Amino acid sequence: MGLHKPFASATLVGLGAVALSGCDNQASRFGMPSPLSSRGTSILHLWQGAWIAALITGAITWALIFWAMWRYRRRSDDEIPVQTRYNLPLEIFYTIAPVFMVIVFFAWTVKAQDAVLQKPADPTAVNVVEVTGQQWSWTFNYGIGANSNADGDKNAADLNQSIADYFRSYEAHQKDPSVPLAAYPFDYKQYAYLAGDGSNIPVLVLPVGQTTRFNLHSPDVIHDFGVADFLEKMDVVPGRVNHYWVTPDKITAVFDANSSDNNFLAPSTATGYNGTQSDTSHYYLRDGACYELCGEYHSRMLFRVAIVSPADYAAYVAALAKRNLMPLGQGPNIGGMDAIIASTGVEAK
Repeated sequence: MGLHKPFASATLVGLGAVALSGCDNQASRFGMPSPLSSRGTSILHLWQGAWIAALITGAITWALIFWAMWRYRRRSDDEIPVQTRYNLPLEIFYTIAPVFMVIVFFAWTVKAQDAVLQKPADPTAVNVVEVTGQQWSWTFNYGIGANSNADGDKNAADLNQSIADYFRSYEAHQKDPSVPLAAYPFDYKQYAYLAGDGSNIPVLVLPVGQTTRFNLHSPDVIHDFGVADFLEKMDVVPGRVNHYWVTPDKITAVFDANSSDNNFLAPSTATGYNGTQSDTSHYYLRDGACYELCGEYHSRMLFRVAIVSPADYAAYVAALAKRNLMPLGQGPNIGGMDAIIASTGVEAK
């Protein structure tokens, strides 16, 4: 038994070294992508902690199995070994230990979830993107200018009602300008949208170092909006507006209105990019998708993500507004407006 304690200590030290070796090391992330959002770090740490706990538990379990095989191996010609029917201390231990582990995992999960969903200190300082998941693509609608009210922590029914009221009043206002517009919960002066389709994979553009709030709409079935490199995703449910925030912390692309590749270039010369030219294949446009089976062409619900400088973001949204197919009136012009109205699941008052 004298050799067991040094071996156990070495195992724990080795696992601790893996845990503390840094998030840039692929092995230390246990297969998880390196997060491109500051909020994703909480998910990464939860994942690492779960793996380390599982490895320690597995190592102890296998060690006990092999120890029992060796300790109680057959040593005589007796066909029936000594029978041990009960061991009360051991039974108490293997009843309490799993319950304790579940409690610890639950507490870690709640802590990570609270960190990911924490409301920004100043909700009016965030960018708001209205995300619509429709069979089978995505529409991204960007607010332009100052946002006077980004506080979306209202009751979900009230938020949906406010959005529905706005869109109904917008339709009426388009027909008769004397009809006033209802108050919109996210009060930008203008919006610019990008709609994807079966032959066009849309690009979601986000500014580095700034918090962006996604308001998630669906006019048809349940989708799930997520980007693997953010380590976050959320259901897009008809009849309600779910939301979450991301704060990207790495530039992955440069906006170039004159380029032919979706107007984005690799960021080898981007401000704030610390990599080299050989790193550009790892960066550039990242992948997003629908993570909920939503019908026959679910696999087509893809999009790409470009994280750019704040200046590039402003230039992109301005360029997008100029080339929108629908006139850019006051309020959120979204491709397929009837679909967005339907996504709220309520009628205007």
